[in-house]
Amino acid sequence: VAIALRNRWRRQQLSDDLREEVLPKNILMIGPTGVGKTEIARRVARLAQAPFIKVEATKFTEVGYVGRDVESIVRDLVEIALNMARERMRKEVEARAHGAAEERVLQALVGDKAGDETRQKFRQMLRNGDLDEREITLEVQETNMPGLPTMDIPGMPGAQMGMINLNEVLGKALGGRTQERKLSVSESYEVLIAEESDKLIDEEKLLREALNAVEETGIVFLDELDKICARSERVSAEVSREGVQRDLLPLIEGTVVATKHGQVRTDHILFIASGAFHTAKPSDLLPELQGRLPIRVELQPLDRDDLVCILKEPENSLPRQYSALMSTEEVTINFTDEGINAIATLANEVNLGVENIGARRLHTVME
Repeated sequence: VAIALRNRWRRQQLSDDLREEVLPKNILMIGPTGVGKTEIARRVARLAQAPFIKVEATKFTEVGYVGRDVESIVRDLVEIALNMARERMRKEVEARAHGAAEERVLQALVGDKAGDETRQKFRQMLRNGDLDEREITLEVQETNMPGLPTMDIPGMPGAQMGMINLNEVLGKALGGRTQERKLSVSESYEVLIAEESDKLIDEEKLLREALNAVEETGIVFLDELDKICARSERVSAEVSREGVQRDLLPLIEGTVVATKHGQVRTDHILFIASGAFHTAKPSDLLPELQGRLPIRVELQPLDRDDLVCILKEPENSLPRQYSALMSTEEVTINFTDEGINAIATLANEVNLGVENIGARRLHTVME
């Protein structure tokens, strides 16, 4: 996974014509439950600050059947990228937005008629935090208008994408209505800074950056891929299983998906698929789908030593979490090495004796 991400960066350094040709090498992770397949992808995406979405392959149905089709993955990814880009741009304009917000708070406190001296006095008190508790009345933009819900189609959870979000349409048609709100000075800053930041952000640039981030650095983690394998002996419920695989083919290979923000090409999105493959084998997948996931990684079940590492090494490991939880009740709890070894041994024995659920068994033992 690390190499696949590094290849992203390498690709950006190439000349334009060559860059177009270099495609991501999609990965298929095979391993029992609880060995960290999902966690690997989640952590890496956080480090890479790339638009990342984790979806279960079982949630989708073939196009034409009731349910979500696989293209909604890309639509959700675009929404995630937009939020990330907006957060980043808000940080860039935060200082200017803070200044504008301060002016609006002053205006609400002293009004138009106040002289410069009064304004400066109030500004100083404001910056010292002396006025934080005072209530002021502000005109702020209505974020969501009550009584105008998004519509959901029965039997199609999450299909609002296809529906029109009435809030958005009417909000724009009514020219972003404002409402009066009573807030304390400290609370008002949060609302005003967000509002002023959005005024300073160039929406077109934001959209361009978000779509580019999805196309160039997007990561899709497809979990439970083994659950959509059609096994050769059974016939009944396999229609939509194979259909989902067929729908995934163009998406992984590279196609153009229409979203409400514009067209998105999926050629350079990295797909990481994973599954336990208990009952099905990777060879039960459609041959074309196997070909589109050229890199196979097999993860081994965790043994006692691995469990000890999991308890000791992460920054916010389970023992630290439990110590912090108990400290809220003024109980100090420390885990010795012997204790941690005993927890790992017990978890490992239960895994071997009952059902191997990997590192998740540590939760059972710790509780």
